[in-house]
Amino acid sequence: MPSGGNRLRSYLGVALAVVAIDFWTKVVIEGAFDRSRVVSVLSDVVQLRLVYNPGAAFGLHLGPFSRWIFLGIALAALVLLTRMALTTPPSDRFRLLTLGLVAGGAAGNLIDRVRSTLGVVDFIDVGIGLTRWPTFNVADIGVTCGAIGLAISLWREDARVAKTSPESS
Repeated sequence: MPSGGNRLRSYLGVALAVVAIDFWTKVVIEGAFDRSRVVSVLSDVVQLRLVYNPGAAFGLHLGPFSRWIFLGIALAALVLLTRMALTTPPSDRFRLLTLGLVAGGAAGNLIDRVRSTLGVVDFIDVGIGLTRWPTFNVADIGVTCGAIGLAISLWREDARVAKTSPESS
């Protein structure tokens, strides 16, 4: 179990792993694909295609300053996530993992916003026929899985606190 000094290392290790995998996959896709190329991985259910998303999740766009607004939101989220990691009990490895996943995903997409005016590189396309989920990337997977895990972690903590509080007796 991570000690107080190791909790930041655990959190950053997960975050950096997500950033590295996300960055590597985006570089490979950008080098191998143009916007017209589609590669079927699992029939038409899972496809790879290069898409640039100048907005946020699900194509949310806030006008000409979207890039800078979402960059600021990502930076604020990274500060908040790091503070949460620093205040997480060292024994709560699951929460450190989830915080690292969210932070790594936020950082991965933030890097795209800094390095290109085109937007975030998305390339995983899932769906059946014309019914498709918005195209996403490894960073998005980190944010989504981490956010779900963090919600579970916080819910479990609330349940433990409620169980041990004098009001529940």
